[in-house]
Amino acid sequence: MENSRIENRFIELVNVLRRLRSPDGCLWDRQQKKEDIGRYLLDESYEVLDAVASGGSEDLKEELGDLLFQILFLAQIAEESGEFGIADVLEEVTAKMIRRHPHVFGNREVGSVADIRANWEEIKKNEEKKYEHHESLLDKIPRSMPGLMRAQKITALASKVGFDWTEAQDVIAKIEEELDELKAAIRTGDQEHITEETGDLFFSLVNLCRFFSMDAEQTLQRTILKFNARFYHIEKKLKERGKTPADASLEEMDKLWNEAKTASKE
Repeated sequence: MENSRIENRFIELVNVLRRLRSPDGCLWDRQQKKEDIGRYLLDESYEVLDAVASGGSEDLKEELGDLLFQILFLAQIAEESGEFGIADVLEEVTAKMIRRHPHVFGNREVGSVADIRANWEEIKKNEEKKYEHHESLLDKIPRSMPGLMRAQKITALASKVGFDWTEAQDVIAKIEEELDELKAAIRTGDQEHITEETGDLFFSLVNLCRFFSMDAEQTLQRTILKFNARFYHIEKKLKERGKTPADASLEEMDKLWNEAKTASKE
């Protein structure tokens, strides 16, 4: 019964999308190109992540629907241009998941999660050989990927072939070196040089995250949440005094910031 419901709702959504793209559909939807949907896809992906972080099931349900629609929209555009169809996408991902789980759909035996991950990487590597067209190992990482994520994946790939630090202290020394170079750039006042050295420092910090098995994006997001919580405290306390942050002095806001910081550690 549930499978039938899934099938019916999926077909209904595809038909809605095709109607929107039809000559008697929606002018705005007909004008959308792959590049447009790509941007919306990224936006919706972030909204899904926000819904996951907030823990709201209704929000997550809605955002997953929006994301699914953008995925289908891209596939529909490809189908209209004769590249591939929605069915092709479904067939390919289904076959891939079956192929990459031989311990479930085949006869391969595993004894741990580590075995499963090793199988996955081995199968993925063999698949990539069939479609290999990259001039560099690093070309496998999409250029449109957000900077922190891309930096972490690039350094992880480099590490797999032995291009990596052996000790944590070496990574920290590199961060200190980049910080000194940034300070020197700031003293020159050369904006281009400052930008370059700031990027180098960011990259080294991402490397530190990877070295200690931390996700750089999630690590930064945690700090952003912490900043937000403390700034909300500032806003709340100032509101109680009939003020806004624009009305308060830096000294007053700094005092409230430290108050929030102390409270969060209790």
